Amino acid sequence: MRHFVLEIGVEEMPARFLPLLDRELADRFAAQLSETGLEYGRVATASTPRRLVVDITGLADVQKTEQIVVSGPPARIAFDADGNPTKAGLGFAKSQNVEFDQIYVEKTDKGEYLALKKTVGGRTAAEILAEACQTILPGLTFPKKMQWMGKECTFGRPVRWILAMLDGEAVPFTFAGLTASNQTRGHRVMGSGPFIVPHADDYARILAEQGKVILDAADRKQAIKTEGDRLAAEVSGSVEWSEALLDQVANLVETPRAMLGGFHEKFLELPAEVLLTSMETHQKSFGLRGVDGKLLPYFLTATNIESREPALVRKGWERVLRARLEDARFFWEADCAASFDHWLEKLDKVIFIGPLGTMGDKTRRLEKLCSFIAASVAPELQLAMARAGRLSKADLVSEMVYEFDDLQGKMGGIYALRNGESQTVSQALYEQCLPAGQDSDLPSGMPGAILSLADKLDNLAGCFGLGMVPTGAADPYALRRNALGACRIILEMGLKVDISVLLRQAQQGYTGVTWKFGEDEALDKLMDFFGQRLRAYWNGQGIATLVIEAAMAPGFTDINDTWLRVRALAEFSREEDFEASVLTFKRAANIIRKQGDQDLCGTVREELLEVDAEKSFWATLQQVEPVWAELAAVADYPQMLSRLRVLRPAVDGFFDGVMVMCEDPALRANRLNLLYRLVGTLGRVADFGKFQV
Repeated sequence: MRHFVLEIGVEEMPARFLPLLDRELADRFAAQLSETGLEYGRVATASTPRRLVVDITGLADVQKTEQIVVSGPPARIAFDADGNPTKAGLGFAKSQNVEFDQIYVEKTDKGEYLALKKTVGGRTAAEILAEACQTILPGLTFPKKMQWMGKECTFGRPVRWILAMLDGEAVPFTFAGLTASNQTRGHRVMGSGPFIVPHADDYARILAEQGKVILDAADRKQAIKTEGDRLAAEVSGSVEWSEALLDQVANLVETPRAMLGGFHEKFLELPAEVLLTSMETHQKSFGLRGVDGKLLPYFLTATNIESREPALVRKGWERVLRARLEDARFFWEADCAASFDHWLEKLDKVIFIGPLGTMGDKTRRLEKLCSFIAASVAPELQLAMARAGRLSKADLVSEMVYEFDDLQGKMGGIYALRNGESQTVSQALYEQCLPAGQDSDLPSGMPGAILSLADKLDNLAGCFGLGMVPTGAADPYALRRNALGACRIILEMGLKVDISVLLRQAQQGYTGVTWKFGEDEALDKLMDFFGQRLRAYWNGQGIATLVIEAAMAPGFTDINDTWLRVRALAEFSREEDFEASVLTFKRAANIIRKQGDQDLCGTVREELLEVDAEKSFWATLQQVEPVWAELAAVADYPQMLSRLRVLRPAVDGFFDGVMVMCEDPALRANRLNLLYRLVGTLGRVADFGKFQV
């Protein structure tokens, strides 16, 4: 089996591009090889700031061959009266690049047609791989692209060299004005190259030994962690590792070398959040904590070179960080001398979103909305949450957050505690921006959850009222993230709330705004938007689309209750008798649906029950209904669904022994009402008509 290595050498690629490119390259090469029928064992990818690498092992020499039959025109038009081929017949042979004597007539169900047996496949691996490279590389996805050589080529960064080796031979193809060769380059300083790669098996070794490059990002991460932990132990500390930052740092370097730096102890007077933000955001460095959990006056960074003068390099890092910390100290002292009243006055001059007023207006709305939500989920917090809502955006005009916007909310919580506000208010302010994304942490307690929820609902109500609805290509106000964050808070904090009521309350907090949509229309659009977010969220957890649709059909204003139905129905869908149950109850739902606007009320007249099967159905339904209602009251949906096993035999017997759409209008209406009663009962959990079995 053969081994192929592709390396695209580039100017330094942004760290955030690399993980996405690794996945895309792996997926697209695997798909291309499968499509062309070239057998392979494994497609692996790796990247550094200066190279994108595809490594494919277990390749076959040639693609699979198979014999196929190609059909041509009907024989009646392919031959003339004398049996000679017509233009149609000759044209078919020409299109297949064969002589006409290789064509034969094949009898089919539709008559006689020209046919040709062809052997396809058999192309060499080198030919297919060259074609794949030329197809895939120009189509790679980048958040932003650069142009060079005029407009002849666009890529994430300018391409400087290409290596493509199939075992010991270069695979020739051109891209970005370059021809693939057997040469690679290493670390820009420590092993620049170029180096000849005699065989694909030698690529990784040559890159590591001569090029001084650690190709695998996981190995670079481990190298940073191992050396970083050793250096931290020398000062009796431990590194404050952030996985997200570690991933980023590992993709900024090719040959990581951990380095420990220090700063003056006076900066430890600053909050830990400020110190860590200065280190992580601006310097891509990690803080250190002592055995007592407090920050130490040290930081850990990763350089991209084995320096001959490490002390000089360390001094440069320390000088830059010191400047940042001096700024932060100045901002901290200025903010400590200010007051929330001063900041609240300034908020009245800060625009929220054009027609929606100022940030001061927003905090007044949040004051009321937080109180409203707290009254439903935590009445004891109502006063504190109203105060938190009013103070929620004050730190936006503080000196610290103006400079370090990542600290929004956190600084508000810290300043609130310093200014004598309660722990509840402080916690709410500190956690108000959580969750910041689909995988972000949630607020740790109810105060932060309430304020975060109120903030997101206020954003959504205002933007939707103005018609600022996200499109497939644009969501400038992050409304999808707002809606998903609201759903996650409600679900994971177990809030028993009606989302439509909360959205209506958020709408009513606005005054004096000229809306594009009325309240009812905007609310309908908002509920549809929340439905889309819930479907996508639960789909991402592996729940089948039809299960979600069926469980959401009764309504989803109570998101927690809806999730209980979704989960119970998903579990029930894995039972052996699920399809049989769906067929039965779907039939009932379809019959009722076809009646349209017919006046059905679910009232069953027992004197009109003629057949034993319908009497048995009615008796069973009456037996199940009260139990079903009791279980619904406590949201025990798994037990409710288990009662379908009691109902189904009676419903099956009804369909087998009773003609629902009989000629007698009274009997027909009574039987339809019986089914209507069943469908209405089942509708507390799901609409079985949504399933396709």
